[in-house]
Amino acid sequence: MDEAIEWTDRRTLDGGTLELGFRVARGASTVPGVLWLPPSHISSPPRLVLLGHGGSGHKRSARIASLACWFASFAGLASLAIDGPHHGDRVPSPLPASEYQARIAEEGIDVVLDRMADDWQATVNALSTLGLVDADNLAYLGMSMGTRFGIPLAAALSGRLRCAVLGKFGLWQGPALAKGMEAPERIATDARRITAPTLFHIQWHDEIFPRDGQLALFDALGAPDKQLIGYTGAHTDTKPVATTLWRDFVSRHLATHR
Repeated sequence: MDEAIEWTDRRTLDGGTLELGFRVARGASTVPGVLWLPPSHISSPPRLVLLGHGGSGHKRSARIASLACWFASFAGLASLAIDGPHHGDRVPSPLPASEYQARIAEEGIDVVLDRMADDWQATVNALSTLGLVDADNLAYLGMSMGTRFGIPLAAALSGRLRCAVLGKFGLWQGPALAKGMEAPERIATDARRITAPTLFHIQWHDEIFPRDGQLALFDALGAPDKQLIGYTGAHTDTKPVATTLWRDFVSRHLATHR
């Protein structure tokens, strides 16, 4: 199926990064997204970082936008973010966590995982067809819900994925999340298919995803080259040094595949 892109907004940010909002038509549905391009265009399309936002966030969340601008300005990389299921412009107004979790659980977590992976790949392919990005050299970075939906995508990308930064997520979850969101067998199976170098981040006192489940997920990752970093603090805590490690890991691995 051919995907058509409708551009919705365009602006140049401080430092020259170009931010392009769009929608990708996919049959009866659309995928809302944002593409960030480096300030100076080069002769070949830039390599691409896929940025997955966390629960109750959206494609232009502060962390997503900050990472995208850094990758564009300091690493010469493009970045792409799309709204998660029942998040951002996929819904008329923001939903509380209990509501979007209930909707995902009602539809079936496997169905939603598959559709989100398809949305990502369709968007990447559409942008690549326009010559805007290099779809053969990709990285993925996403925490929490960004890892939940990033693992099936990373597995599907296979040899196109050069590295992944994942974390704040595990094979098991605490009582704060809807039971129907849990899919340990599916996630473990997809994790084993990820062979690209992977950096995995754990918050040692995570109250949403138990530490043993996060360690089990790290163990399940099929990447021969995988690294584990851990920091004290709760689920939403993120030390600046950790963000720096994420960025450096991605930029280093995309730079080595030239």
